[in-house]
Amino acid sequence: MSVTPFLHSILDPILTNPWNQFSNWFKNGDPTPFETAHGMMFWDYAGADSKLNNLFNDAMASDARLVTSLVIEKCKGVFMGLGSLVDVGGGTGTMAKAIAKSFPQLDCIVFDLPHVVSGLQGSENLKFVGGDMFEAIPPADAILLKKCKEAITRKGKEGKVIIIDMVVENEKRDDEPIGTQLFFDMLMMVLVTGKERSKKEWVKLNSSADYNNYKITPVLGLRSLIEI
Repeated sequence: MSVTPFLHSILDPILTNPWNQFSNWFKNGDPTPFETAHGMMFWDYAGADSKLNNLFNDAMASDARLVTSLVIEKCKGVFMGLGSLVDVGGGTGTMAKAIAKSFPQLDCIVFDLPHVVSGLQGSENLKFVGGDMFEAIPPADAILLKKCKEAITRKGKEGKVIIIDMVVENEKRDDEPIGTQLFFDMLMMVLVTGKERSKKEWVKLNSSADYNNYKITPVLGLRSLIEI
């Protein structure tokens, strides 16, 4: 349950140097400070540089072990009744492996970029698929992490999207975990043009995509499980 690999990745110069580029980034129009520092976007850099690829994959795996143990313990009902699940951006499969083991009736797919899943071996109810989530996602009863209505709507049956992410409560700015969530919000801006969202922003995002039913369950300190 050590998250040391996560710390190693965050403190590596590849990821710390972009923070020193804010003054340039504010004026140059690049999508992220990471591109200002390295001349390419984060995901392209990871695809071309094995060091960052390995650092990032190990970091995500260590983080996922901690989160997954609590998700399976506290939120078993989320996975009941499902026949298939795709973990989009599932990395090397840490979370999907744990889910597949705990729910043997569930067919699990780890879907990530080809260079991430290359050479990884699955099991009886787990397989790895390479691809681009912005082009297409394998169809399933549930999608973990990434919204994709086409992939969960088939044969007249609607599935669910399961998101494990931060829900920032803006009204509690003096709360230490909230401060940490806001630092992660900055990290997303620096690296990948992303952001962390408040409950109000999550609800707005869901409704704008025509999802009308949701449930948010706090899982682990900074994160919640959002079932849509």
